[in-house]
Amino acid sequence: MLNSCAPVPSTKGSFGFDLEFLKKSEPEILVLEDEKGDAKVIISPALQGRVMTSTAGGDKGISFGWLNYDLLASRKISKHMTAFGGEERFWLGPEGGQFSVYFKQGKDFSFENWQVPKELDSSPFEVQSATKTEAKFVQNMYFQNYIGNDLYLRVNRDIRLLTPANIQTLIEINPSGDLKMVGFETTNSITNTGEKQWNETHGMLSIWILSMLNATEKTVVVAPFKTDGKGPIYTDDYFGQVPSSRLRNENGVIFFKADAKYRSKIGISPARALPFIGSYDAEKQVLTVAQFDLPNDHSPYLNGKWELQADPLQGDAVNAYNDGINNGTQLGQFYEIESSSPAAALQPGKTLTHHHRTIHFTGDKNALDKISLHVFGIRVDQIK
Repeated sequence: MLNSCAPVPSTKGSFGFDLEFLKKSEPEILVLEDEKGDAKVIISPALQGRVMTSTAGGDKGISFGWLNYDLLASRKISKHMTAFGGEERFWLGPEGGQFSVYFKQGKDFSFENWQVPKELDSSPFEVQSATKTEAKFVQNMYFQNYIGNDLYLRVNRDIRLLTPANIQTLIEINPSGDLKMVGFETTNSITNTGEKQWNETHGMLSIWILSMLNATEKTVVVAPFKTDGKGPIYTDDYFGQVPSSRLRNENGVIFFKADAKYRSKIGISPARALPFIGSYDAEKQVLTVAQFDLPNDHSPYLNGKWELQADPLQGDAVNAYNDGINNGTQLGQFYEIESSSPAAALQPGKTLTHHHRTIHFTGDKNALDKISLHVFGIRVDQIK
């Protein structure tokens, strides 16, 4: 006979389900939460201080981060990249080109030769401190880039749960009480711990933050851009040209379909980008806003295309990726929102820092409209 006092198992897709799962696969996880227990964030020290997922509705609320349950359970390391998932992870740019640390010297820029370093893929970060609302991590790293130069660095990564007052300041509007929300900020720093300067001759790195989020048939990435900026509005040929049925721009806003059914990627240059990008899932009525550092000083950004580049300092500041079938396989039912720092031209001992903030809103559509109109200039029903 069923014990009526026994706890009811959490349903898949809820934060409680992911919390129960991660407690088994990631025994050292950290959980940040507000006083009410509504806004929660799970962090894995074993996976580079990665934010695994978050919720605005407590254990029964929607879990926003995409997780690869099979890989997390098995801990099997995959060739090229172990797609464990996670709502926000730390990587280093550029992915391709002569400054890359993802391709060995002299190898072709092909998928077969692409390899995410273990330091960014499967290795842990050291926990410096942790409270109910903040966690701090550190890790020392060494790489040899594509042109054969050594790079020594220290990574510091701090993760902080945002309060409603913090969120109001960031988006410059008071969210309606009809909305549930969760937000977190990561402060990411790299310090040159070697003896040589990072420059155009030796090579440079950048901080690259990527968010894996659950894709649905009705999810669309939305990005405002500078209509008076110079150059192309976006880069749309990372993995071949994105079909016009999946990508368009209209009245200063870019729309990019994020249904995990067609592998594609776009980028926005620093001349066109604004410090916001986001998405709307009309199926679950979730509005996501990402806000990040975007210096207005003509800083160069690293080019991540998989090729030897005529100008490795002509790269994108913001990216979005939609997963899909590649070589007969698919990583998962997710899309990504990404931001990068400028190129880190660091003298020995010097540091570059990049902030990235993720905020999810869910609830009344009229209240969501007010946020969307203020941040993106359009109503949520127009994000399609």
